Amino acid sequence: MSLHVVVGSGPVGSTTALLLAARGERVRVVSRSGGGPDDPNVERVAANATDAGVLSGLAEGAVALYNCVNPAYHRWLTDWPPIASALLTAAERSGAVYVMTGSLYGYGPVDGPMTAATPLAATHPKLKLKADMWRDALAAHEAGRIRATEVRGSDYVEANSIFTFGLGKPLLAGRRAWSPAPLDVEHSWTSIADVAAMLTTAATDERAWGRAWPVPTEPPMTVREIATRFTAVAGVGAPKLGRIPSPALRAIGLFSPMVKELRTTAYQFARPFVLDSAESTGVFGLKPRPIDDSLREAVRSLT
Repeated sequence: MSLHVVVGSGPVGSTTALLLAARGERVRVVSRSGGGPDDPNVERVAANATDAGVLSGLAEGAVALYNCVNPAYHRWLTDWPPIASALLTAAERSGAVYVMTGSLYGYGPVDGPMTAATPLAATHPKLKLKADMWRDALAAHEAGRIRATEVRGSDYVEANSIFTFGLGKPLLAGRRAWSPAPLDVEHSWTSIADVAAMLTTAATDERAWGRAWPVPTEPPMTVREIATRFTAVAGVGAPKLGRIPSPALRAIGLFSPMVKELRTTAYQFARPFVLDSAESTGVFGLKPRPIDDSLREAVRSLT
């Protein structure tokens, strides 16, 4: 039984912790609130993720240190740098493999499917921040200070998703749902279960270290297509969908920091935004979770 330290108790951190616990590993979940899943193999610790000394102590003796932190998007520029710095320090002091939960933000606008080899070309400060976090970890890895890897998924299906942020409840009630994104542009949707599987695989497989990996992800679907599957697995009528006009979205953003930030990532829905995860599937033998299973979990989270 090895110790794995998961920093962050949100959907990704909790799912990762439970997956490790189910394998018989000892898991320590660290979060500001001290939250996390209730499992006999999971220890929950309240700590500030910006405190490198505390994190280093909590990671002592661990085989892996997982960055599953998820600051509020409108606070990335202030909250991420001290957290990322503390995690790098903790990884170096403890010797634990540093496993980062990444995203596709660092690529910026793209012209084709994204792989780990796609250049990290984002220029917007918030998007570039995610790319720079990986660059810093990779530089430390190449200098021999740490062992690091990153896994990159697209928008989640089960939680923190387009359904939990607005479409799900009206669709389940048979009402018209309004999407902030175009309805008919292909987009990749990643299961949180697959993020956890890729994180735990990358942590303990030396082939994963020193580079990034795409999370195994089902073929892309448009908002209209995934909403139709969502209502089908929920056993309700076909979805009634509309798109929120851009002026209305800007007006809502005056009162909602989260909605305001959607302008930064609008490019992800303006044209196809597709993750190619064939390499991870081929190297590690991981298969993406069937989309209907993920959607059923999204339904359960809303009912």
